[in-house]
Amino acid sequence: MIDKNSKVLYDRAIKRLPGGVNSPVRAYRAVSRTPRFIEKAKGDRITDVDGNEMIDYICSWGPGILGHADPRVVQAVQAACEDGLTYGAPTEREVQMAELLAKLVPSMEVSRLVNSGTEATMSAIRVSRGFTGRDKIIKFRGCYHGHSDGLLVKAGSAALTTSVPDSAGVPADFTKNTLVAEYNDPASVEALFAANPGEIAAVIVEPVAANMGVVLPREGFLDFLREITKQQGALLIFDEVITGFRLALGGAQEYYHITPDLSTFGKIIGGGMPVGAYGGREEIMRFVSPDGPVYQAGTLSGNPVATAAGLATLQILEEDKGIYDRLQKKTKMLADAVRTAGKGRVVVNQIGSLMSIFFTDRPVEDYASATTADTRAYADYFGFLLDHGIYVAPSQFEAMFVSDSHTTEDIRQTIAVTEEFFAQ
Repeated sequence: MIDKNSKVLYDRAIKRLPGGVNSPVRAYRAVSRTPRFIEKAKGDRITDVDGNEMIDYICSWGPGILGHADPRVVQAVQAACEDGLTYGAPTEREVQMAELLAKLVPSMEVSRLVNSGTEATMSAIRVSRGFTGRDKIIKFRGCYHGHSDGLLVKAGSAALTTSVPDSAGVPADFTKNTLVAEYNDPASVEALFAANPGEIAAVIVEPVAANMGVVLPREGFLDFLREITKQQGALLIFDEVITGFRLALGGAQEYYHITPDLSTFGKIIGGGMPVGAYGGREEIMRFVSPDGPVYQAGTLSGNPVATAAGLATLQILEEDKGIYDRLQKKTKMLADAVRTAGKGRVVVNQIGSLMSIFFTDRPVEDYASATTADTRAYADYFGFLLDHGIYVAPSQFEAMFVSDSHTTEDIRQTIAVTEEFFAQ
């Protein structure tokens, strides 16, 4: 495929942007390629500045569940723009969004709109500390909750040690209250609670991990988290920035029948516009200013354009009773075919419209097993797909997303290219 114009743009970009991009994974360094600069997208297709049209399995990292530029969403955005882009004042759509979130995700009794998933998780942690009067939190190795200082950490040599920053520029004091457990390992969580009695405010988890590739919770793991947090007087926070409205209309908490104390959402509740939300039990959320002492604010929070796009998207999902069944069937069709084509060479994890292909021969159930994947082999696969008009995540440790716009023929075409790759 031609990438002349993308290379020209990249040469310009690296002079003015770190790595030539505004988010690290876009730099394509994990796959040793030049980033594709995108010009437009429609339905299940994305087109770069060289005119290459590709089947898109990134879907803007999740929110494109209906496909790109759905006319119903675009119309809602255009109408909102006619009335002004932002007011810095309350609007009816903010109220409608909060009401719709409470209806679709019953645990979201009271919510606060923000501008990103990072803002949502950062704020949910602050509220959990304010509500419980405790400072420490537990997160899981391999789970990503945005780039706020307190959450941008990894585990040390032992899960019980205080975490060290995972980024330069984050003071150690900012992360000393962040404890790191192993995803799908109840014993690691129990050990942290035992070592820090009465000090842990919350456990935050991606109910389905999707930032080390897609890693499903083992049976009973989420139930365990619900029970131990109740026993220990801590809050359970579900980070549904990826899983929200992807697995079910009520998110992963509906899919797994677990009710967290707080939840965070992003991307998809804005129909792809910059937006996020955190919320949960009313008694907790009333601690948020101006009702309570936990301060959080944002000029663009709940802006009228983002809420218009989000309301249109969520209302379509609510009204289309067959969409989740269609998404599951298409994604499973692709996942099963990749398993067959790459038998012995890959493991494919799939749930709903999320999937990941790991180039490893062992089950992927946590961070340690995810990192056994051969990233060079994935880079070769990525490049082969890209050269054949299929656009997937430029990293082994990101998810693939299927949208309602993907057709059965798209899936078959992707399968054919995958079979050709493994037949080499």
